[in-house]
Amino acid sequence: MSDQLNVETAWHRLMDWLEAHAPVSHASLLPPAPEQAIEIADAELRRYLGFGLPAELGALWRLCGGVEHQYIEANEVAGEVRSGEFLPGGILLGPADALWPRLPGIDGVDVWGGAPVVPWLTGDEAGPESGDYVGADGVGTWSHPDNLACDQPRYASIAGYLEAVHRTLTEGPADAMGPDVPGLVWGCLIWDWPEAPLLDDALPHWHPVH
Repeated sequence: MSDQLNVETAWHRLMDWLEAHAPVSHASLLPPAPEQAIEIADAELRRYLGFGLPAELGALWRLCGGVEHQYIEANEVAGEVRSGEFLPGGILLGPADALWPRLPGIDGVDVWGGAPVVPWLTGDEAGPESGDYVGADGVGTWSHPDNLACDQPRYASIAGYLEAVHRTLTEGPADAMGPDVPGLVWGCLIWDWPEAPLLDDALPHWHPVH
């Protein structure tokens, strides 16, 4: 099965669950990224770093170009529930936002040490400094400046990651992907750690999926 078909199958299964159980998160999905934006991302990586865009990430961007958080009236004061952050790794970065933390700085130095990976998920929307990466070896976590070697993938592929999310939602256990567990609040799928929750005002309204 091709990378694209794998990603399409896993993505659509997850989106079907999201539409049925977390419609506000589902409404956060942006349309597919323009083909030109994907081609530019690939060209920029090749020009500055010597490797191309991972095929799976291009396939995913052709399905969804990122997210746009939805307005939630109950969330207006605290603003802590971000409807587009429905994956345990955070929000899906679009092509331009994914390249921003990965390309060399103005001094031409690649702080990632040439690791042939691209960040694609982050919980730090304002200047991402941590999140999940994807490369030929799979999907893992990164953080700046402590973990940029990107040599310890947790999942074999984006499709594998998405399938793990769907399996956690439908079969459990709730902590199959780590201490953060899936829960629903105001029509959104939000992952949080029950023992040390990040949610504050929204926590009484958050109910674990399992």
